[in-house]
Amino acid sequence: MAASYKCNWEAFVGMPSDMTGKAALVTGAGGGLGQATAVALARAGADVCIVDIKADGLAQTAALVETSGRQAVVHIADLGVAENCAACVTAAVDRLGRLDALCNVAGILRLANSHDMPLADWNLVLAVNLTAPFLLSQAAIPHLLKSNGAIVNVASLAAHIGEAYAAAYCASKAGLVQMTKSRAMEFLKQPIRINAISPGGMATPIGASFVPPAEADAELLARFRPIRGLVEVADMAEMIAYLASDAARGFHGAIIQMDNGITAG
Repeated sequence: MAASYKCNWEAFVGMPSDMTGKAALVTGAGGGLGQATAVALARAGADVCIVDIKADGLAQTAALVETSGRQAVVHIADLGVAENCAACVTAAVDRLGRLDALCNVAGILRLANSHDMPLADWNLVLAVNLTAPFLLSQAAIPHLLKSNGAIVNVASLAAHIGEAYAAAYCASKAGLVQMTKSRAMEFLKQPIRINAISPGGMATPIGASFVPPAEADAELLARFRPIRGLVEVADMAEMIAYLASDAARGFHGAIIQMDNGITAG
């Protein structure tokens, strides 16, 4: 007869995203979801290394993190340049003394007719959205293995459905999902958690860059507008902070689709 099982509700209900005494690195932290993620982690108790190409945005984020009583390490970097990625991790560890979470939030969007999209635009989208998370994770993993840490990759609903005029973006985010799963399998027996979250449309700078090419088909563009509206940036940031925390210890290789039902059917 199988042993009876009693759920530990006290440990489950209302479980906080506690990051007290921990250090996190957040890319794309100069605004939007990256900024909200840095603040969510700080409010959960983490010191945060914030990375972006925008110095003014980072200054604002640093002030918000410090208002939460945590340390902010500002690191300005262009993640479209591969050589800059490892330096972000070095800056975080040198200044904060450890690394417990890497949140790959930075992303860019370039819409174009795929048959005449400039190769430079394709390469840039892949560099920021896929190659940078690969290289950042590569540099971070030795530190995360020491701290039993976590990687949270921000993918997109575009990883799961085809969006017209977004070939590079869809390819980069689908690649990020598969990279997340592959690395999760690779480190299945080691003390690190690797997950991804796929947001739907949000009111963020990358959403504001959704400028379709001239003469784009309006019907095709309308197919993926959420009936329930945009996803709240704060809700998404809280989910990322949760996945970065020990409270999400049962998540490994998970892809959380948070898109207000767009990919439900």
